[in-house]
Amino acid sequence: MNIINVLFIIMAIYCPFGHSIRFLLQPNTKRCLKEEMRKDVLVTGNYSLSDSPGVRTDLIITDTKGHAAFNRENIDKGIFAVNSDEDDIFDFCFISYFQAAHQMPQAREVHIEMRHGIEAKNYDQVAAISKLKPLELELQKLDDLSAAIIGDFEYMKKREQAMRDTNESTNARIFYLSIFSMLCLLGLAIWQIIYLRQFFKAKKLID
Repeated sequence: MNIINVLFIIMAIYCPFGHSIRFLLQPNTKRCLKEEMRKDVLVTGNYSLSDSPGVRTDLIITDTKGHAAFNRENIDKGIFAVNSDEDDIFDFCFISYFQAAHQMPQAREVHIEMRHGIEAKNYDQVAAISKLKPLELELQKLDDLSAAIIGDFEYMKKREQAMRDTNESTNARIFYLSIFSMLCLLGLAIWQIIYLRQFFKAKKLID
């Protein structure tokens, strides 16, 4: 088995595949897809919509703060590229407008395909610009793959640490809340004892 085949096997195992979604968009409706994006990881893709006379469709991609990273009006097909400055969840929203009142509105079939990280990189363009040989191009892919795997491990380690910190913080809050609750119950019990003692003394039931 030569080195190129080995590289292809490694990339097939570790590279995440792009995913595509197909759905129907009714006239005068808004349909949003949520996509988790990591910091400094490029996300590219393409979209296509079926024909529907009198129906205009816009595509807007926004982050959780409402900032538009991509905005196209009256789309039929095209490509997009989005990058995030931080780990975030983006909304890919298709908005349909029915403009022709004399026609019957028809739903449009929407197909969107997304690619993350190294799968979003155009290696044919890289090879053409850098004038790389096939083996050099595969080595470049392997180098990018190694960096992506290391980045994934660092990301998982970071998430694990964040979840551990959250868990420890939650446990500490529960501990202090339990102590506070016990003190409140103890204080209430002491108050009830004092109150009942004074009540019984007032009724001359006890000395």
